[in-house]
Amino acid sequence: MTHRTATVAAILATLAGHVSAAESSLKLPTQTILGTGPAAANDRLPSASSHIDSDQISPYSLGANLSESLQRSPGILALNRQNYAQDVQISSRGFGARAQFGVRGVRLIQDGIPLTMPDGQGQPALFDLDGMQYFDVLRGPLSALYGNASGGIIQGFTEAAPLHPTLDSRSAIGSDNLWRSRLKYGGQHGDLSINANVSRLETDGYRDHSKAQRDMANLRLGWNIDDASSLTLLLNSLDQPETQDPLGLDAAALDEDREQAVARAEEYKTRKTVRHNQAGLNYQRRLSNDDQLTVMVYGGQRYVEQYLAFAGDGEFSGGGVIELDRKFGGGELGWQRDTSLFSLPVQLAAGITYGYQGEGRKGFINNNNGDKGGLKRDEFNQVDSKEAYLISTWALTDQWSLTAGVRHSRVELESDDDFLSDGSDDSGNVDYQQTTPALGISYQWSPALTLYSAAGQGFETPTFQELAYRPSGSGLNFDLQPSESRNAEVGFKLRQGNTRVDAALFYTRVEDEIVTGVKQVTSDRSTYANAGKSSRRGLELAVEQRFAYDLNAYLAYTYLDAEFDQYTDGNGNDFSGNSLPGVPRHSLYAELAWAPDNGFSTALEAQSLSQRYATDENQSKAPGYAVFNWRAGYRQELGSWALEPFARVDNLADKQYIGSLIVNDTRERYYEPAPERNWLVGVGLQYRWD
Repeated sequence: MTHRTATVAAILATLAGHVSAAESSLKLPTQTILGTGPAAANDRLPSASSHIDSDQISPYSLGANLSESLQRSPGILALNRQNYAQDVQISSRGFGARAQFGVRGVRLIQDGIPLTMPDGQGQPALFDLDGMQYFDVLRGPLSALYGNASGGIIQGFTEAAPLHPTLDSRSAIGSDNLWRSRLKYGGQHGDLSINANVSRLETDGYRDHSKAQRDMANLRLGWNIDDASSLTLLLNSLDQPETQDPLGLDAAALDEDREQAVARAEEYKTRKTVRHNQAGLNYQRRLSNDDQLTVMVYGGQRYVEQYLAFAGDGEFSGGGVIELDRKFGGGELGWQRDTSLFSLPVQLAAGITYGYQGEGRKGFINNNNGDKGGLKRDEFNQVDSKEAYLISTWALTDQWSLTAGVRHSRVELESDDDFLSDGSDDSGNVDYQQTTPALGISYQWSPALTLYSAAGQGFETPTFQELAYRPSGSGLNFDLQPSESRNAEVGFKLRQGNTRVDAALFYTRVEDEIVTGVKQVTSDRSTYANAGKSSRRGLELAVEQRFAYDLNAYLAYTYLDAEFDQYTDGNGNDFSGNSLPGVPRHSLYAELAWAPDNGFSTALEAQSLSQRYATDENQSKAPGYAVFNWRAGYRQELGSWALEPFARVDNLADKQYIGSLIVNDTRERYYEPAPERNWLVGVGLQYRWD
């Protein structure tokens, strides 16, 4: 443990000593091969993907939650839980829908630096939305080339520094005493470019006992060393103290008062503190023989203290107060070449990656007044992730292109139990290995139309949070196995004048789907198990149409039929044929925007989900809903100054609906209600030194 900690500390010390980096966005070879960048780069990619530009990321909205942007991507479900203690809920084609906190089954990456830990747990709050230039969202078989827990990929890229130094402030206030303010600076100074921002968010929350404060700081330094090489340094920090957690509501409490917090939340003072700091360094060099070399290292520290809604003083309980002190780090060495093989143009990329996660975990009794009591758990958990990949894209003819790749992953998890007063040493380890191939082919039918098909395999290991409890007794649940998926899709992409259409049909078969296990009502523990087999089949459609008079229409629709094909739980209940919980069969986002050439813009948005089941039994459910939102803003430039007031109203019809679900909650507190009609107003002020 000492050696691992020292290794990560050395990585961080090295990173902190650098103050320069590349001006272009980080793009690892895998990302370059798979067509990230401007939207045109994705047009011949043989996989479903979405490109979300800066003006679509947070158009006249709070700018603090990833759900504000990802609703534009079909296949992706991004839900604001109205609970900053648990973050946004994200799933891709049903992968990750079971997550009760954080993000599972979807890999998160910013500027080439993973925001998903080596065990597969992701933290969407770490994305720097204030400095983001664009998102690329990849779904389907090719996403398996990113390794463990890659049912989908969400990649964010920081904007390039403006040519002239620019200072930008933005503040907004809204319902429930919501306030957010940010200050951003960007500029180029010779070969050095700087992007930096700080922000604070405060809110009392829609529900009782949901007050939150979040401070974030981000710095990106770029240095063009010479014509062939560049260096980029990224620093990110998040501080979120004492965030209150209202917990989910059961059906009776929801009917009584949808804004209330659970009585246990008040009794045990449920809350969460998070401090996260990380750094990443990327070096890229173009060699004389058309090779490109990429070296990336990153490291950081994350501290979490969480007070749960129970005492945690039982015989096999791990406590009602959790303390996690995590050190993490890793790197990637990548190589890329544009060459020819068998007289065909080909782009090759190969590399190796390493990720480390070391986490001290302690559990304490949570006394009734929310005070920390005696020690109930003390262990050190670590993950070592090693991967190697090879990816190629072939230009077979002017019309046909082929993408093929393979990735081998090895994920080792080890736990060292230091809590021996219970008479049991629960130390142990497990080693998961998997090779994931993928293949895609595209055909350019005409300059405007591209057809494609793809197939691939994927896998997802359990995280340490999912291994935390056995169905009975103490210690980690090392009997839990990774899930394995086989994915196939066909689709087309149309780019004709003012019309853009993306459509995909997909099918996925999953073995050993990781699901919430037998309910432990008496202990409040969440345990996990493997279901036999499940499947997902569906349709994704995205349509954008520009009309006369500066009107623009957009629609993203998903049909997803996800069900258990074979699943009998530990109590002998047969759920075969049931729908996967948390997954709507239909989801839709649409908007009609008007932006005349005078600085003013406005839009009407529509969001809709069909019903979702809350449990594997499919007995409890959240009804479907459709809500409408409105936004408007105006940008006025006055010399070096720019003023931009804006306003938005969400849920115009004042509907009551369930925003998100806590799947298979042990106390049947499944429901997280969304706010009725709510508002936001703000103003941006910018100054540019010409």
